[in-house]
Amino acid sequence: MATSLRRTTLTLPTAPLGPENPLPALRLPREAHRIDEPTRATLPADMARQAAYEPLRSVLPVRLRDGYGRGRAPAGLDALVLENDRLRATVLPGLGGRVHSLHHKPTGRELLYRNPVLQPADFGLSGAWFSGGIEWNIGATGHTTLACAPLHAARVPAPDGGDMVRLWEWERLRDLPFQVDLWLPRDSDFLYVGVRIRNPHHQPAPVYWWSNIAVPEREGTRVLAPADTAWHFGYSRTLRHVPVPAWDGADRTYPLGGTYPADYFYDLPEETRPWIASLDGEGHGLVQTSTDLLRGRKLFLWGAGPGGRRWQQWLTEPGTPGYAEIQAGLARTQLEHVRLEAGEEFAWLEAYGPLSADPAAVHGADWAAARREVEARLEFAAPRAAVATAYAAWRPYADAEPGERLATGSGWGALEVERGGYRLPGTPFDPDTLGEPQEPWRRLLRTGAFPAWAAGEPLTDPGCSLVSPAWRDLLESAPSTAAAEYHLGVAQWHAGDRAQATRSWERSLRCTETPWALRCLAVADTAAGHPARAADRLLRAMDLILAEGRERGRDRDVASGPNLASAPAPAPGLDRDPVLASASGPASASLSGRTNGGRPARGPAAVVGSDERAQAPEFAGALDVPGAGVSPDLPVSAGESGGGGAAPVPPAGFAYPAATEAAEAALGREAVAALLAVGRAEDARAVLDALRPAVRERGRFRLLMAQVLLAQGDAAAARVIFDEGFEVADLREGDETLSDTWYAIAERIVAGDGGSAADDVRERARAEHPLPERYEFRMRPA
Repeated sequence: MATSLRRTTLTLPTAPLGPENPLPALRLPREAHRIDEPTRATLPADMARQAAYEPLRSVLPVRLRDGYGRGRAPAGLDALVLENDRLRATVLPGLGGRVHSLHHKPTGRELLYRNPVLQPADFGLSGAWFSGGIEWNIGATGHTTLACAPLHAARVPAPDGGDMVRLWEWERLRDLPFQVDLWLPRDSDFLYVGVRIRNPHHQPAPVYWWSNIAVPEREGTRVLAPADTAWHFGYSRTLRHVPVPAWDGADRTYPLGGTYPADYFYDLPEETRPWIASLDGEGHGLVQTSTDLLRGRKLFLWGAGPGGRRWQQWLTEPGTPGYAEIQAGLARTQLEHVRLEAGEEFAWLEAYGPLSADPAAVHGADWAAARREVEARLEFAAPRAAVATAYAAWRPYADAEPGERLATGSGWGALEVERGGYRLPGTPFDPDTLGEPQEPWRRLLRTGAFPAWAAGEPLTDPGCSLVSPAWRDLLESAPSTAAAEYHLGVAQWHAGDRAQATRSWERSLRCTETPWALRCLAVADTAAGHPARAADRLLRAMDLILAEGRERGRDRDVASGPNLASAPAPAPGLDRDPVLASASGPASASLSGRTNGGRPARGPAAVVGSDERAQAPEFAGALDVPGAGVSPDLPVSAGESGGGGAAPVPPAGFAYPAATEAAEAALGREAVAALLAVGRAEDARAVLDALRPAVRERGRFRLLMAQVLLAQGDAAAARVIFDEGFEVADLREGDETLSDTWYAIAERIVAGDGGSAADDVRERARAEHPLPERYEFRMRPA
């Protein structure tokens, strides 16, 4: 049959992604794939240079995606099916262009690990990621921020006269457009994938690319690549050069041969054909090869230990077999970034298909013979010269203009093309893809002014921040408003100018007090070594969020009657709106008017007291600047400004930013952690009690409650929370918080009230209170 391309709907049990986190990602999430300077000094010069080249400072301008849960229900997913009489490839354009399935029709075999569910987990650079299929990792070390994002897709002519699927987007971490072209030549057993990354700018850019292929993991599955050595990287953050296949007493080419999750980056000799294969006990499986530019090859294995097995269960449904990952990249390891010169591009071709080899040779003790067997079978199935010819045939078609639009990605590429005037044949970023997130930035581009946050208008979200130098320059020239200064501060922080960022956020507060600027200043305070002040700011930000949520809730109650089931339970001292309380009552009526033990805290608007202003003069008079944008209709509460100026107090009905559930959860999580860090467990408990039930009942906040109870000295109550059971949906890859908290509780129980955590107590705690399997996510030796 001729190659066909059609749309369809794939139905999978799906956990919804939920809303984006409205707080800018000023801090890089804890990234497991980093090495220290002493380790870098031991590497070959070229590897060390690329490992140090432009490491990621943050995931800005991308927002974190952490609003998903673990409740799954059947959902229809847009899918594209590319098919000939040999292969059927199913692509999900709305989820990063993931190749969900690659089915070999003559044998009936699925060549990929096909996850039967869509369950997001916190493995991506920006949070949400899911396992299975083939993903296209671009941007920086880790799973791409586009893993759960839509890509543009269209029908394009293929080199053999058939149809090709083109996927493309604007990668925002490095500001680079890229495309992925997939086609199946008639009667071919191999899916061809042409990839191009372009740098349209006037300066070099760091590039990262790894094609990540999930393959079935069974007893007897072996991964083969043309290498005798590899760079081993584990979750203890050590990088070492090791022999292949056997090392440390085990054959590491069998994914189930290790105990803990690990990466093996194969050291392919120069001039060797790049390929990697995963073959089962009978010698059947998948092989991936490419043109020479894509030199890197890698095996990721979960290992056979309890932590790796638990993570595998976490990412799918019970009873699903496990998987491993074989990968192909531009660099030798995933710790490196490659320099792409201004105006240049990287382009290559990949091929994916079935491979069958003699199992006796594949699984024999002679590693060289096993490799030769696979290389010979690959050369017969997909000759190296044929792949090079296919690449040459594809190159003229890479610029072909797309035909029928099959899916629509984001509007960020269209915005960048409008700003930069870029000409990008083959990957049009049409103006009709621009939407609400881009509109404020388009107005800034066209008028020179960033749209102000309207007074009295509910502000559910501060909006996305753009941080590249071009947008930063436009913000610096824009009129000063709360919104413009807020976004300018985010861009300055990303550029490494923390002092200027702090000043911009202070100016934003002088215009209008918002939880967004307060939270950014809290991050700056933490980085500057002022955790107590950071906690105060976050407490004040929670005041604003919770007050607005209750005010809007009362408005709904007036219209539709009481709805007590959805009303958040008030915290101690929160019987009235905490922001409005300052107009007629003491500071203790608000969260930000509390300190540990009930002592009065600093005033809600000033955040820092007069004693701290003497040490930090940049905060002096932050709210008493004439014409600073404070509405003249706002009354002033005397005696609550901490000696640094009068604090505006909103009258009844004044609309502070709306407390969306996403904002409440994001700020609440950071506030509780900040308060615990400075020993204010009572205030942390007050924040948790003030959250709406839908937030409090999440696993993340059940864990925080256990930590608060432990800090309050009630280890037994903290243990009850663990015994009742909970799941932290957004548990980060490599995060050991669950096991650390469990053992901290156990040690307190063993030691008794007032006991110390001596060595014997630690040993007893681990012996008498073993970690339950459902909380075992450790990816390294305990």
